Amino acid sequence: MADDRRRSIAPDLFAELAGIPGVSFVSLQKSAPGQAITAPSGLMLHDFTDNLNDFADTAALIANLDLTISVDTAVVHVAGALGRPVWLLNRFNGCWRWLLDRNDCPWYPTLRQFRQSRPGAWGSVVAEIAQALELARDPLESATMSAAE
Repeated sequence: MADDRRRSIAPDLFAELAGIPGVSFVSLQKSAPGQAITAPSGLMLHDFTDNLNDFADTAALIANLDLTISVDTAVVHVAGALGRPVWLLNRFNGCWRWLLDRNDCPWYPTLRQFRQSRPGAWGSVVAEIAQALELARDPLESATMSAAE
């Protein structure tokens, strides 16, 4: 499907996130049987996807995460519907439901969008995510930043 190609991100782009202290990642990406998700070098990735048989299992795992970060997939909708913090890596010409010119979502108040500045520009989106994760690690710094904006 054409949309899948436009919203897919090469796993090696996430290598930038590996250097953020105190952050580890949990895979929610189901792969074909017998294929494992390969994490970029240095990125701590926990993979429990063999235990995910349906959306109830996925929801249970999401409910135990501090934050879900995903491209435009069903996982975003599950996290949003659960009221869990979720960051959406959105393509330049994203789906209509994410609206335009905003980084929030009226349907999911816990969702924050990080949108490509141009088609295919995932590097800048991942860099924004890295910066936001750094701020989220330190609640005092994050609160100070929010107050100053």
